[in-house]
Amino acid sequence: SGKALTDRWILEFEPAEAKKPDPLMGWAGSGDTQQQVQLSFPSREDAQAYADRYGIAARVHATPPKRLKIQAYADNFR
Repeated sequence: SGKALTDRWILEFEPAEAKKPDPLMGWAGSGDTQQQVQLSFPSREDAQAYADRYGIAARVHATPPKRLKIQAYADNFR
């Protein structure tokens, strides 16, 4: 039902510098390559341990509550 890999914890790096538009193409970019890195972990504790081991300042965002949308199958055809 589209919930695969939703129980993973993601470690993302904060941008070190703001993105600037390229004068030729107009694309937004920066020299900060850490913005492109995303590390996933099976648990919050593993992600926190990795951040502590490598001296990365980590901030945990609370998981949003899962809302169940009650819907009848017949509603797909209305």
